[in-house]
Amino acid sequence: MKNSKKVGFLVLITAMILTACKASFSFTGASIDPEVKTVSIDFFAINATLAPPNSGQLFTEALKDIFIAQTNLVLVKSDGDLQFEGYISGYSNNPAAIQGNEQAALTRITMTVKVKFTNTKDEKQNFESNFSRFEDLPASEELASKEEELINSINEQLTQDIFNKAVTNW
Repeated sequence: MKNSKKVGFLVLITAMILTACKASFSFTGASIDPEVKTVSIDFFAINATLAPPNSGQLFTEALKDIFIAQTNLVLVKSDGDLQFEGYISGYSNNPAAIQGNEQAALTRITMTVKVKFTNTKDEKQNFESNFSRFEDLPASEELASKEEELINSINEQLTQDIFNKAVTNW
């Protein structure tokens, strides 16, 4: 009988400790204060000469998608508890991996995004940063037919980097 009382007491103490924690955790590694309920993501305009016309829309939607998929936050048009704004500041496609015959074996697509993050509940987490990622395309493939696929892959990497910096404490 004494052991069951001890076990019951330990279970009760453990439950109290777990419910008293301030941060909420998810399997994605996000650590978001329970007071944070909403996120707003402004359209990311293109300020890069070579960027395809749809790259701003593709990036903006990818950033929204990661927050919808990996958090319980409600996406709002403006004035969210977490706010993202910025623009695509760089886009290039340059030869990479030059071969002995001075031909490029790869074309490297690089995209850079300038992001301003505002956490209205915790100003210490605010930041302004540049995020840059790239993908390589074999020279044997045509850029025009693969560019959107490459941009989507770059966006996946960029948005994960931004998500990690904004809501994980790694």
